[in-house]
Amino acid sequence: MENSVTEPSSAAIIEALLFSTDSALSVNDLSAILDGMDAKEVERCIHSLQQGYETTERSFSIATVAGGFQLVTRPEYARWIKRLYRGRIPSRLTQASLECLAIVAYRQPISRTEIEAVRGVNVDGVMRTLLDRNLIRIAGRGEGVGRPILYATTDEFLRYFGLNRLSDMPKIDELKEMLRERDEALHEEAQESLFPAPHIPHFERDETE
Repeated sequence: MENSVTEPSSAAIIEALLFSTDSALSVNDLSAILDGMDAKEVERCIHSLQQGYETTERSFSIATVAGGFQLVTRPEYARWIKRLYRGRIPSRLTQASLECLAIVAYRQPISRTEIEAVRGVNVDGVMRTLLDRNLIRIAGRGEGVGRPILYATTDEFLRYFGLNRLSDMPKIDELKEMLRERDEALHEEAQESLFPAPHIPHFERDETE
């Protein structure tokens, strides 16, 4: 008599898929992999998994990022995870890159000339870096003289900052407060370790806005 193999549940399959990828999977992605499973059923499975993680106080949860779902560790474990990956974390964005990215994010679509008007310096190199890292994209051309190229953020931008949609971005004042608190937290953490805390840039609102 042949041994029967129990088919795993849909929720278990979705959990395995989320564990196996380093990018967000949309409802459509998951539905296609599960032979056209109904979108509502996919969302029900996601909700069930999330409830299970919360009930059992797991160290990870399911986040909604860039219109999809992704397994992420909870913030309270960041201190130890950073130690695990110290020296292996990809290079961070420079202060100039973060400032340009913030300008694009809050004013998109925007031209390079408009960005330079806000920053007061040439941004050619910074824009190339942001394009190479797929954090911004060419979004068409403006209606002004010469029809300048316009730039906007990408889904990779949303993933980089853990956002689901652009409307999730905090107001500029809230962003500055979040960065200030993060800076203080990193400074306190550095005091307890042998490693210095990284510099956190601060964005300023353009007064001519």
